[in-house]
Amino acid sequence: MGVKQVMVRMALAVLAAGPCAQALADVPVPGVDTFTVHSTVPAEDRHMVVYTPPGYATSGLSYPVLYMPDGGLQEDFPHVAEMADKLIRAGEMAPVLIVGIENTERRRDMTGPTTVASDKAIAPRVGGSANFRAFIAGQLIPHVESHYRTTKQRGLIGESLAGLFVVETLVRQPSLFDVYIAISPSLWWNNAALAAGPLDKLKTKQAAVRLVYLTSADEDTIAPHVATFARALKQAKLPGLRLVYEPRPAEHHDTIYRASEESALKAAYPVGH
Repeated sequence: MGVKQVMVRMALAVLAAGPCAQALADVPVPGVDTFTVHSTVPAEDRHMVVYTPPGYATSGLSYPVLYMPDGGLQEDFPHVAEMADKLIRAGEMAPVLIVGIENTERRRDMTGPTTVASDKAIAPRVGGSANFRAFIAGQLIPHVESHYRTTKQRGLIGESLAGLFVVETLVRQPSLFDVYIAISPSLWWNNAALAAGPLDKLKTKQAAVRLVYLTSADEDTIAPHVATFARALKQAKLPGLRLVYEPRPAEHHDTIYRASEESALKAAYPVGH
């Protein structure tokens, strides 16, 4: 293992530890790039963190991209990138790029419209998921694909409200990604309208969704709705779609992401795929 590879592993491990991430947030980390894209709607700067797999600099190969809301250095990017790096180096996962999207207004961006008063009370602004998705589709993806060597295979991963955004994107604009990983998604939103909603757009030829990974923890407000959505996907018998549904009732909301990410990443990007 080269010096750069060792530094990548060490840097990611330190970031995953938590408190030290603040000290490293403004320091260039080997194997991790950062860049900013100005979003037009809403008008604001969006900061990205990019994990590149071992050998990226010299291989000349192109790689799938996994996009990640809640993806800042102070958010979930470090532990997901560290796990991916570990699995890739062990030969247990195909190499991918991971693009972490740092939050600006999380509850605005991750939620769709709702008619429920208690939903609207969780933040000053909610219901902005369509604008967030338009930014990803119209600005972020073109930027990444013009600055990095990528295939056309794209994935989306998120937990809790970010998991809600993953499911909403799967239902509303399935052609945007071919892999969807929703970890304990907050499907209680808007009276659980997404959980048993229509899957018409997933049935079109343009959808081409390869994998949907779903999991949930011990939460009564989430687990039953995830089960309902998994059942709806299974009953739809969508050609070419592999559903992996792994409920984890022994886990809690604050442990489910780390408990399931290894299984999710292996399912999404098997070696030889």
